[in-house]
Amino acid sequence: MTLAALLTLAVFTSGCTPPMPISYRGSSLSPDATGAKPLPAVKRRAMDGRNIDTDSLRGRVVVVKFFAKFCEPCKKTLPFVEAYALAHPEVAIVGVAEDDNEADVNELVARFGLTFPVAQDANHAISGRFRVGELPMVFVADPQGKIRWIGGPLHTEEAFDAAVRASASP
Repeated sequence: MTLAALLTLAVFTSGCTPPMPISYRGSSLSPDATGAKPLPAVKRRAMDGRNIDTDSLRGRVVVVKFFAKFCEPCKKTLPFVEAYALAHPEVAIVGVAEDDNEADVNELVARFGLTFPVAQDANHAISGRFRVGELPMVFVADPQGKIRWIGGPLHTEEAFDAAVRASASP
């Protein structure tokens, strides 16, 4: 197998590294204790025109999901997150697409029928505040706005569900 094939395989079997110089400190491959740091604010217009303001979502569990069209593992997680959003309307889910091209973001939203708001982060400002270093990445915050769990490329649906449920508990 060629070096290029091995590198491609490594990207598709683990996470995708976004094209930005951001270093994520801490384990993104498993849930992270986080020290209950505040969820960075996300204030953007979603692709469908809705306003996203995570500060206004206090009182609810908030999930911020980072993904991109170029990231094959991201495409595997989006159907689950969409199903979760539909089954749990009490949980606020916000998508952040790291694609440079607006058409790519719209294509992903349509392809997966995403009903939760999705913001384009072409300049990577949002992912920079969250210190995202690879994709997919998901952050779960409790109703007080404190990050309680971070899931990286290898997190499972079960771990995600358990993290959301645990974050909702007082």
